[in-house]
Amino acid sequence: MKVGFIGVGNMGGPMCRNIIKNTNHEVIVFDLNPDAVKACTDLGASSGTSVADVAARCDVVITSLPLPKIVEDVTLGPAGIAANAKPGTVFIDLSTNAPATARRVAEGMAAKGIQMLEAPVSGGTARATDGTIVIMVGGDASVFESNLPLLKSFSGEVIHLGDIGFGSVAKLINNMLAFCNAAAAAEALMMGKRSGIDLKKLDMVIRNASGASSGYANMATKAFAGNFAPSFALDLAHKDLRLALELADELGVPGMIAPQVMNLQRMARGMGLGSADSSSVIKVYETALNEEVRAK
Repeated sequence: MKVGFIGVGNMGGPMCRNIIKNTNHEVIVFDLNPDAVKACTDLGASSGTSVADVAARCDVVITSLPLPKIVEDVTLGPAGIAANAKPGTVFIDLSTNAPATARRVAEGMAAKGIQMLEAPVSGGTARATDGTIVIMVGGDASVFESNLPLLKSFSGEVIHLGDIGFGSVAKLINNMLAFCNAAAAAEALMMGKRSGIDLKKLDMVIRNASGASSGYANMATKAFAGNFAPSFALDLAHKDLRLALELADELGVPGMIAPQVMNLQRMARGMGLGSADSSSVIKVYETALNEEVRAK
């Protein structure tokens, strides 16, 4: 089978390379960054000349793209996937979208005889690299089952949520929780710092007690080392949380916590931290209080 992969950057690249390593499929890649393409072709993939070229040549086309607008351009634009893929092609989008965007893209694909799965992922670059990423899938059950081996080739857990749109719902709710947990962790760690407690011992307590979460663990690891190199960039986290708040508004769910986390992210981005890791929101506290949360 010929598998096209469009968008082989920080997240798409590791997932694509796992497909190359773990299957016998012919993989054709396209990205605007030639270095990202080379990282895949060095493992045996071939390079497409454009989105249209990859779409026309492949049985399955996968995308991993940073913004919903880019997803719509790549999928429904005149030089995009819908306009150039063969009827019967399967399209799998790993990007994070609003549910309405996923449904709109699926309608455009269906009009061209293309079946779609929305399949946003969670786990960051580390789990994308080691093949343990979680995939949340919306789409027809039979299409899901027929493409499950491909999805499993680069993931640790694949969950079918139902129709198109529910994959995006699950992803946005999951990320909202992660960002809220991380913001609470930043506040808690600054409290610990200013109290004078041994931060490593406090960390030992939290990791083994009821305050533990993946959001806390990532925040503590990054803050203690003072290393905010992006695993998941703040700009992308801000985009995801904005989509989650838009969904809450559509559903009539009052926001008591997440909007405050959005404000914290806005402050951090205003400090020029948009390209840093999402955990860099702790620097809002560090700057305001002129104190760093570091521990060896």
